[in-house]
Amino acid sequence: MEPGTHLTVIIPSYNEAENLRIVFPPLMDHCRENNWRIILVDDGSTDKTLDLLKQYEGDPLLTVIRHKLNKGYGAAIKSGIRACQTEYLITYDADGQHLIEDIDKLRCALLENDADMVVGSRKGLKSSTHFRDLGKAIIRLIARIMMTVPVHDINSGMKIYRTDIAQKYLFLTPDTMSFSDVMTLVFINNRHLVLEEPIRIRERSTGRSTIGIQTAFQTVMEILHIVILFNPMKIFLPLSILCFLLTCLWGIPLLIQGRGLSIGTLLGLIMVLLLFLLGLIAEQLSLIRRNQHP
Repeated sequence: MEPGTHLTVIIPSYNEAENLRIVFPPLMDHCRENNWRIILVDDGSTDKTLDLLKQYEGDPLLTVIRHKLNKGYGAAIKSGIRACQTEYLITYDADGQHLIEDIDKLRCALLENDADMVVGSRKGLKSSTHFRDLGKAIIRLIARIMMTVPVHDINSGMKIYRTDIAQKYLFLTPDTMSFSDVMTLVFINNRHLVLEEPIRIRERSTGRSTIGIQTAFQTVMEILHIVILFNPMKIFLPLSILCFLLTCLWGIPLLIQGRGLSIGTLLGLIMVLLLFLLGLIAEQLSLIRRNQHP
């Protein structure tokens, strides 16, 4: 591989033509100076994105992948990762929030620490709305309750990681906005070295973000899926214990009164047993699936 061609910048884009007019020229210049590659995935845009990219047609540094229909943020990144042929890749949003100099910062952090992923952390930076800050905080809290997460900003859109590892785990990741969270959690759960490096962000100059309540709900569901895949007893064991405690609170007073075990108490004990056994079965299935996809 030629010197400098070890990095590809992957840009998922959906109707971001106005922002790309600002973002893309300096990014192309920076990648040209370092002999890096760019893969821009147009996720079924209906604006003038393709017209904008025609001026770069034939440039050996740029690969354009087009989805005929909008498939989702995660699907766009996955298409870019599949097409990536360099040792490392970095995801870079098309809305103009990221700074070019942070690419070098994350790249240096990854190489200096021999890491497998470095997350661009926005810790301490405020989002455009308090609603988004609250949503991110809830997602982080749920992720930390369910599993050990050594990084703060799991849903950052700017991450650099080893291409071969990312390609290996694509089958586990969703096509939605929760791709960033899930890919980070997959790396962490498979004991890859994941670090965090502070970055700065800017507000988008034009357009509107598509992140909303549905995105947060999808992300929480995907986190639960990952937990069940890697460590299902994290969910089933606490549920079993909670059910047992509630059953005791219900049944013990009746037992003390000499009324014996009620039907509700017996049902509660059966539920405790079922939840525990379901957890054991899920644990075995998880182990089998992971062995099938090492």
